[in-house]
Amino acid sequence: MSLRFAVFGSPVRHSLSPRIHAAFAAQCGIALEYVAVDVTPEQFPAVLARFHAEGGCGANVTLPLKELAATQVQAMDSAADRAGAVNTLIRREQGWDGANTDGFGFIADLRRLGVRLNGARVVVLGAGGAARGVVGPLLDAGVSQVSVVNRSLERAQALASRMGDARLAALPISRVDELAVPDLLVNALSVGHAGSAPVWPDALCSNRTIAYDLSYGKAASGFLGWAQAAGAFATHDGLGMLVEQAAEAFALWHGWRPDSVAVLAELRQRLAQPE
Repeated sequence: MSLRFAVFGSPVRHSLSPRIHAAFAAQCGIALEYVAVDVTPEQFPAVLARFHAEGGCGANVTLPLKELAATQVQAMDSAADRAGAVNTLIRREQGWDGANTDGFGFIADLRRLGVRLNGARVVVLGAGGAARGVVGPLLDAGVSQVSVVNRSLERAQALASRMGDARLAALPISRVDELAVPDLLVNALSVGHAGSAPVWPDALCSNRTIAYDLSYGKAASGFLGWAQAAGAFATHDGLGMLVEQAAEAFALWHGWRPDSVAVLAELRQRLAQPE
């Protein structure tokens, strides 16, 4: 009998998570069913409770549900508690425990790419669940400054307050032109999934800036295209982060760490093929 897992989000039909976890399961001979479930925030608590009642073993959570998921668990690991956002659910007898593997996946991918973090100046665009998962690990990696830019200054300030680190500053989008050119520019906004992207001042990029979008594929193309045109030193999408955070979640569920490198290479090859 297959173990049942899912990824919850909206939109989620594009998700590569089912393919990733199927590949991980094949590596270690685990029989599992992993499906993508499109669910609104209003529907999520009831759908999650039903998934548990029907024997669901674990789940991933993506936009726009990560912060809401933190209110649906009985306990959280330190990363999820720090972020106030959950992207991984682990079944317990009476409900779910929550974890956040986004930061692990993000830092692992940056290190794979050879991105220097110690002493780096970082700008993060967005203050939602995705941003919450990566800001703390960036601070832990020794960056010198993180500026969180968001349309709602209050949300950016709430994130900065939650982290309680003097290296973290919150700014509204209207003041983005005041920022010094960052070494690392991270797009944590979800607008790319709707086929659009804000137009940022070219001054946010220089030939020393590495631009990284937490999304991948078409959702990342607008931001990364702008960054390339603005002269960024390098641009990267979040496919590597997706695979690495999935590997960490897989290890939490099954006690076995899969080969993420092989799966990432297969996905890169597949995405490069014309549709």
